[in-house]
Amino acid sequence: MKLLVTGGAGFIGSAVVRLAVSRGHSVVNVDALTYAACLENVASVGNSPLYAFDQADIRDRAALDRIFAKHQPDAVMHLAAESHVDRSIDGPGDFVETNITGTYNMLEAARAWWQQAGRPDSFRFHHISTDEVFGSLPHDPAVKFTETTAYDPRSPYSASKAASDHLVRAWAETYGLPVVLTNCSNNYGPFHFPEKLIPVIILNALAGKPLPIYGDGSNIRDWLYVEDHADALLLVVEKGQLNRSYNIGGENERTNLQLVQTLCAILDRKRPKASGSYADQITFVTDRPGHDARYAIDPSRIREELGWRPSVTVEEGLERTVDWYLSNEAWWQPLLARKGVGTRLGVKA
Repeated sequence: MKLLVTGGAGFIGSAVVRLAVSRGHSVVNVDALTYAACLENVASVGNSPLYAFDQADIRDRAALDRIFAKHQPDAVMHLAAESHVDRSIDGPGDFVETNITGTYNMLEAARAWWQQAGRPDSFRFHHISTDEVFGSLPHDPAVKFTETTAYDPRSPYSASKAASDHLVRAWAETYGLPVVLTNCSNNYGPFHFPEKLIPVIILNALAGKPLPIYGDGSNIRDWLYVEDHADALLLVVEKGQLNRSYNIGGENERTNLQLVQTLCAILDRKRPKASGSYADQITFVTDRPGHDARYAIDPSRIREELGWRPSVTVEEGLERTVDWYLSNEAWWQPLLARKGVGTRLGVKA
């Protein structure tokens, strides 16, 4: 299968690219190389005859038409997006332009190619989204997001992703474009750009800096190891039912405070401080505006229909993640100088 992967130099996209190439798929990586993208993320497959890179912005329709005509993909995996909630609070325009207008351009370019190719039944447009489109859940373990949960986005980021989800469904209904959708829980793992919670905690801990936790740390997230997510995404694009959505969760709910305490304990073992624990650096900071209380996914559909389950617990995944960051300073050190990294964002509301 020839896959056109947008955002393939980003965190989740690069995990998809690496796994797809390792499984014998031909992959075209389309990425604008914005601030959070790193071609080093896909260096392990960069010389493979199955891999090609085409730098382009999904807001550029002419570039997309050229890429579809050149590469003639069997399926699209659309991951390119602005994804940092705090940045969306400070600058929502980029999220509207990339996540909404960019997805519109992708849908139109894909539809034009699909029609030109004779509307093949095997073609798929796989739109990758987030559980944040569903809003916030109460602290009740019996209540989880399902594929029929009503949309209730609370941030500019989640609203832009919700809009893109609706566009994809509309193109399926109106134009017959063959689509599948997935909504995932919080990802973590190797190559995670150092502006999200887990890499921030690891790198701040190593640097002796405060470990910032919003509010009282009681916000709950369901944590999904990125390589498990990539496995699920490939399964959906290959075997998912047409015009159906699948929620992908790690089945690993933790409060933010619990998560940070686990990271500190792992670091205490793997790179102990001269005295005390990394947990001594935990600092509670003013909460983010509109911070959702809890996300949790019910992954029954993908488990029952496609046989997928996460392969690691959050403790196992965090152990692997810490090991990776300890061994890959040459990757993350240059990224600390990029715009906004290490700065508290999302406080303008």
